[in-house]
Amino acid sequence: MCFRVAMFSLHTSPIAQLGRTRDAGGMNVYIRELSRELGRGGMYVDIFTRRSRPDTPDIQQLSERVRLITVTAGPIEPLPPSALHSYVAEFTCRVARFAERNAHPYNLVHSHYWLSAAAAAPLARAWDTPHVTMFHTVERLKGQQQGLPLESASAPKDGPTAIRIESEGRIATSADCVIVSTEVEGEQLRRLYGLAPSHTRVIPCGVDLDAFTPISPARRDQARRALGLGATPTLLFVGRLDPIKGIDLLLESVAALRTPARLLVVGGDPAGDPEVERLRARAAELGIAERVRFPGAVPQRDLPTYYHAVDAVVVSSRYESFGLVAVEALACGAPVVASAAGGLPSIVRDGENGLLVRWRCPRAFAEQIDWLLSDDTLRERLRANARPSIEQFDWRRIGDRVRDLYQELTTESARIVACSCF
Repeated sequence: MCFRVAMFSLHTSPIAQLGRTRDAGGMNVYIRELSRELGRGGMYVDIFTRRSRPDTPDIQQLSERVRLITVTAGPIEPLPPSALHSYVAEFTCRVARFAERNAHPYNLVHSHYWLSAAAAAPLARAWDTPHVTMFHTVERLKGQQQGLPLESASAPKDGPTAIRIESEGRIATSADCVIVSTEVEGEQLRRLYGLAPSHTRVIPCGVDLDAFTPISPARRDQARRALGLGATPTLLFVGRLDPIKGIDLLLESVAALRTPARLLVVGGDPAGDPEVERLRARAAELGIAERVRFPGAVPQRDLPTYYHAVDAVVVSSRYESFGLVAVEALACGAPVVASAAGGLPSIVRDGENGLLVRWRCPRAFAEQIDWLLSDDTLRERLRANARPSIEQFDWRRIGDRVRDLYQELTTESARIVACSCF
């Protein structure tokens, strides 16, 4: 029997260019690569996403068993997640019609982000299938990581945030299982919503260990030449240009360095992106404009060149449910300096494969970066330990764990149905 999964990514397409907007990042990689891995394992996956461009095909074949289904819900234009809740019901109806027309019964529903879960939950009930969800970010946890008191995060002043918080609580308790990327996140959700331990499952994001792999010192020199870096010590930021990523903090840290290092900010659109212009202006205010480059977002296939070429990758996020950039960098053998926020301490082990900064201030980051750049022995030790430390994130292993969860939930669901017949 064919096992069919309905995957939901309402607010962002898994094939969107990473880092170009605030809505395309690690979650997109997770959905795309997980679906391909499930397909390689024999499952059929339909990924449903909202249409934001009129020229997007209705159905795109991503691999032999994986399709991307684009559904019209609301205006056909890019919209921020905060503006999409009113179109969730329309999205649900359109997906239901697609499933009816194509006569494809799904064995399981897997949603990503709260908007997708809100759209998927009624369909899971209608199709009598288990519903697995993964939040990727939780509004109340994000507020706590940014220093807001829990009461403030629980009672926001703006309507969209209040709707999100209420929806996330309802989804967490009603879904059959909530996948979390780290045990810390699982503990936080269980405490926040009173979930039983069996209601969550720790399955992190994966990494393509064939694409992200260490190279020799000679090839690292080639990568530096390819990016025009020369001999100047170089730091790298990769990600969405979102305030939660702490890029302002990183710029202030670079300005405080004793080592006159260069910074590459890979993300955003350097041609007219207001956030790029704001960050350029901030770099100029700090007197480091000539040391900061904005190449913009690059395709994921080009990221290894950047990881190979630089002296350190800095993840200065105020909140990270996981930390895919840190995993990719470590897979390439790049030293990582990261904030001790969210899931990052589960990836970066201080002094072993990278350095953790526990104080959210420029001086603390600058001290750790200076130490790394000035100590060749430390840097080489971190490089040597980087790759072995993330072998467990191989996509094949992650895919196996997700398939095991699917089978467990569908078997349990079938058992309950059978028992209810007596």
